[in-house]
Amino acid sequence: MDDPDAPYLAFNDLNSNGGSMWSDILARQEQREVESFRRKLKYFFMNPCEKYRARGRKPWKLMLQIIKIAVITIQLVSFGLSNQMVVTFKEENLMAFKHLFLKDYTHHSSNSYAVYTQAEVYSHLSYIVDRFLRLRNITVGNHAYEKDGHYFTPLLMCQQFYHNGSILPGNETFEIDAQVEEECLEIYPVQLPTTMEGADLSNFTLQFKRLLEVNVYFTLKAINLQTVQHHELPDCYDFSITIRFNNRAHSGQIKVDLDNDVDINECRDWKVTGASPKNIYYTVLFDVVIILTCLASLVLCTRSVSTGVQLQFEYRAFFLRHFGKLVSWSDRMEFINGWYILIVISDILTITGSVLKIAIQLKALTSYDICSILLGTGTMLVWIGVLRYMGYFKKYNILIITLRAAFPNVIRFCCCAAMIYLGYCFCGWIVLGPYHDKFRSLNTVTECLFSLINGDDMFATFKNMQQKSYLVWLFSRVYLYTFVSLFIYMVLSLFITLITDTYETIKQQQSDGEPVSELQAFISECKDHPSSGCYRVEGRSSTCLFCCVRRPNDLQERLEC
Repeated sequence: MDDPDAPYLAFNDLNSNGGSMWSDILARQEQREVESFRRKLKYFFMNPCEKYRARGRKPWKLMLQIIKIAVITIQLVSFGLSNQMVVTFKEENLMAFKHLFLKDYTHHSSNSYAVYTQAEVYSHLSYIVDRFLRLRNITVGNHAYEKDGHYFTPLLMCQQFYHNGSILPGNETFEIDAQVEEECLEIYPVQLPTTMEGADLSNFTLQFKRLLEVNVYFTLKAINLQTVQHHELPDCYDFSITIRFNNRAHSGQIKVDLDNDVDINECRDWKVTGASPKNIYYTVLFDVVIILTCLASLVLCTRSVSTGVQLQFEYRAFFLRHFGKLVSWSDRMEFINGWYILIVISDILTITGSVLKIAIQLKALTSYDICSILLGTGTMLVWIGVLRYMGYFKKYNILIITLRAAFPNVIRFCCCAAMIYLGYCFCGWIVLGPYHDKFRSLNTVTECLFSLINGDDMFATFKNMQQKSYLVWLFSRVYLYTFVSLFIYMVLSLFITLITDTYETIKQQQSDGEPVSELQAFISECKDHPSSGCYRVEGRSSTCLFCCVRRPNDLQERLEC
């Protein structure tokens, strides 16, 4: 006869067994979720070759970067050769102007070119005016006067002097009105007799006692024809020349200097025969291809950075939910790929520089310096970005890891060393400046001391110290010896030690196979190989995220997935 309590006992057994089974199911599901997320993180940090084996994803960014390096380098070399012609033309014209307009000028007298008597000042000014008026007959270049409408622009000779003053050095008295006045004389280019030996400046009297400086201004035009041989349209140049006689110190020496400001313009009417202008448009088309390549790289790298940021937030929420732990800032920053940010910056610089280069090629702009900075910096960052792909090889990766690990300590160390360095700079500038050329300005002091740290020109720095003041000479010896001893033997050695210790630590961790962060330790527990097929299934279907079970061989793993 059946037991009447049997149904109730069976129901209780079902409840107890069902609760245990349900908890086991939840535990297994949570474990599968952890394994799935760990596999997702491992896939994110794979190199392009591993991602190709895992999901068949072609390394588009890698191939694009290789192509981009080649085309950007070709572009930079082409622009560099073109820019070199511009710079050479500017420098050669500047040297020509110095020989044309500065009396008795030689190349070796550029730093000491000066006049010392009133007669020499008038003689040099007359020489400048005479050369300006006879420019067409003496220059070997294609220089010409600037026109303002139908008339040539004049040469302008201006003297600046104090408004009033009485200076009596013998009585050690003076009276100066600090207001500065300016008096100018205009000289227009005219047809001169061939027998004229100089210009008449009788109406231009210099007030030497109150004179501050005499400035001569004029503008000449020229065309750079050498670019025609390189299938480029020539540029038209405006040289705004300034010859300055500096007497502000009133020391008995008036220093003379010639400088020019260059303005590059598009020639108004031109005709070139014997050369095809198509090469110009081929260059523009090549620049357009580079812009499109950089845009594609910019989009792909920006998407990768965005993916890393999103995965970082997902990893943070996952750890907090499953393990109740907060993720460290260093682990979170591992998701932000600095190499991609570097490539994005280089792409932006290259795109901007290429647009300027196209405008320069079409003679719409003449911003050679800005374009050079943009293209040069962009190319430098592109080549530095190659280190990212070198880092996928274990033997090459140690350099990148060492630099990244040592960077915080190096920055802190440099901040402390900079305080000592600046102290020596200010001290050397104020004490040794009047007695040593290398300490004459704060800028030269910093350059001199940095050269001393690297052991450059050390003996000359000691030897060139003037001995007019024995106290200052003795101070200079203590100053230089302590600086060299402190920075070469201590600061520089400690700086090298910081990097060396970091290198040894990283090398030891790599040889022992120890993960260097909690994130890497979490990912290292995933033993699925890229070619196992688990990643491919995970990338295709969300319904099979938890289907992948590790097996001894890859074929069985694919079947399980």
